[in-house]
Amino acid sequence: TFKVLQVADMHYADGRSTGCEDVLPEQVAGCSDLNTTAFLYRVIRAEDPDLVVFTGDNIFGADSTDAAKSMDAAIAPAITMNLRWAAVLGNHDQEGTLSREGVMRHLVGMKNTLSRFNPEGVEIDGFGNYNLEVGGVEGTLLANKSVLNLYFLDSGDRSTVWWIPGYGWIKASQQAWFKQTSLSLQKNYRNEEPRQKEPAPALAYFHIPLPEFSSFTASDFTGVKQESISSPSINSGFFTTMVEAGDVKAAFIGHDHINDFCGKLTGIQLCYAGGLGYHAYGKAGWSRRARVVSVQLEKTVSGEWQGVKSIKTWKRLDDQHLTTIDSEVLWNRGSNGRIMTEAEFRLGD
Repeated sequence: TFKVLQVADMHYADGRSTGCEDVLPEQVAGCSDLNTTAFLYRVIRAEDPDLVVFTGDNIFGADSTDAAKSMDAAIAPAITMNLRWAAVLGNHDQEGTLSREGVMRHLVGMKNTLSRFNPEGVEIDGFGNYNLEVGGVEGTLLANKSVLNLYFLDSGDRSTVWWIPGYGWIKASQQAWFKQTSLSLQKNYRNEEPRQKEPAPALAYFHIPLPEFSSFTASDFTGVKQESISSPSINSGFFTTMVEAGDVKAAFIGHDHINDFCGKLTGIQLCYAGGLGYHAYGKAGWSRRARVVSVQLEKTVSGEWQGVKSIKTWKRLDDQHLTTIDSEVLWNRGSNGRIMTEAEFRLGD
C-alpha cells in the first residue's frame, strides 16, 4: 500500500498570535494556527502516510509577518515526523514577504521535500510544476518501474490577462509539459521489460478547481458541496488534456474550503479535500478535515507484488474521535474490468 495524505488550505500565518476563523463561540478562546498544527500531527500519527501533499494556500501571506517562517511552521509536522512531502502553490501563498517564485524556491529548499521548482530545460508558466514516480516493491519485477505517477501543477493565483477577471488557470505550456511527461511515462511502462498492458495509473494535485468541478449534482458525488465552485472564468482545457492522456484516475484540489466531495466525470474522479486550516474560512460546527488516498497493489497467487489494483479514499475529521468518513473506491483495475463492490471494499479495509 502507498498512502498519500492531502492537506489543503492551512492558511498559516504567525502561529499562536493568529486567531481562528469560523469556529463555534466556545472554541474561539485560545484557538490559533496551533490548532492547525495539532490536527496535522494527529492525522499523521493516525494514518502514517508515505507522502504528505500540501495543495496550496499553505500560508496566508497577507497575515504573515515573515512568509518563510510561516511556511516552516506550517510544514513542520511532516518534517518533524520525518515524512516525505510535496507542495504546490495556491492563490494566497505569495501575498506576504515572498514572491510566488520566492515561496516555491523556499519550499524546494526545505528538509524532506520532494517538491521541485519546475522541470529543467522547459519553458513553462508558473512555479512548482513537476512529477513524482512511485516505484514497485523492491525485489520484484516492477521494482524499477513507476507503478504510480503523481503530477503537481501550479494552477496560478489571479488571471494574468487584464481583460479576463477572476482566478488563474493551468496554461498551455503546462499542459504541453504534462502531455509529454505522461506520454513518456506510459511508453516506458508499456515497452520496457517487463512490458505492461495498461499504463500505470496517475493522480494529479493542484489548488484551483477546474470548471468541470461544477458538473455534478448531489446525487452523483460523495461528500458535500456547501459553496460555489471558484474556478477560473475561462476553461483552458486541462480536464480534456487529462482525459486524452488516459493515465490520470483522480485529481485533487483545495481552494473552496467547505466543499469536500469527489465526483467522477469521463473516467476521472474530481476531488476536493475540504479545508484543514483554522485561520482559513470554514463553517462553524463543521470539522476541519484532510483527505487520505490509499493505493493498493495487486498480488499474484504465487505471492508476487504487481501493479496497482485499486485506489481508495476517505477523509479524517478534526473531532474527538478523528472520525473517518466517506470511504470510497476511486478506481479499481478489478477482475476482468469488474468494479469492486462496497462489500469487497469494506473487506479490504
